Amino acid sequence: MQPLLPSLIAAALYAAATAYQSQRLTTRKTPDMRILLPLGALALLAHAVSLFAQLITPSGLVLDFFNAASLIAAAVIALTLLAVVRIPVANLLLLLFPLGCLTVLLATFAPAGTTQGINEHPGILAHILLSILAYGLLTIAMFQSLLLLLQDHQLKHKHPSGLIRNFPPLQTMESLLFGFLWGGWVLLSLSLLSGWLFLDDLFAQHLVHKTLLACVAWVIFGVLLWGRHQRGWRGHKAIRWTLAGFCLLMLAYFGSKLVREFILHI
Repeated sequence: MQPLLPSLIAAALYAAATAYQSQRLTTRKTPDMRILLPLGALALLAHAVSLFAQLITPSGLVLDFFNAASLIAAAVIALTLLAVVRIPVANLLLLLFPLGCLTVLLATFAPAGTTQGINEHPGILAHILLSILAYGLLTIAMFQSLLLLLQDHQLKHKHPSGLIRNFPPLQTMESLLFGFLWGGWVLLSLSLLSGWLFLDDLFAQHLVHKTLLACVAWVIFGVLLWGRHQRGWRGHKAIRWTLAGFCLLMLAYFGSKLVREFILHI
């Protein structure tokens, strides 16, 4: 199957969901979940069909730069749509749907990198899956921290917008942030452990920067969670640590892929 049509359908549905949610929030109305969630689910389904055509090839699993970004975006959106059923995180979709739209179009239209197909044993595939899920949850945590920063700023200046008026209380927002951080940190720990178990050499030349940066990010998230538990860290300190860890993690994965695929061509 060609990925063009499902990619365009996914992008259009993501855009429609974003426009609907933005219109409702700017008029200080709560989006109707009976409309928003089906739009998001249909967009995600089309996104998944497009990804399947792009990732699964005769040479193996192709995880080049833009395919990887699209896959992680789809995982983030899927996790958030599942979470919306139980916890108040629907406002995250206002940031995630445009991300899905952008990445699905880039994976279809941007020039491909030089990544070779992955034909590996289940241990390596498990490592890849754990990494994607970890990046997904920590990406949600990053967006949650940005919304928390916006909410805190507007509440302090006493001019909450329509978006902020639909947010849960600040304490609930912080609890959600640390819930995502705990889940992402545990998955990142399992990802690093599986890499140590199944990769021949985590510190090989083409992996050393990725491994070191991911380990530093793991330490940063671990210190943040310790600080929350032992010292009651919250607010701007928690947001700064979250953003620092996320930036290192994204640099570890996407920075190394960008250099290898588009600069060094290896």
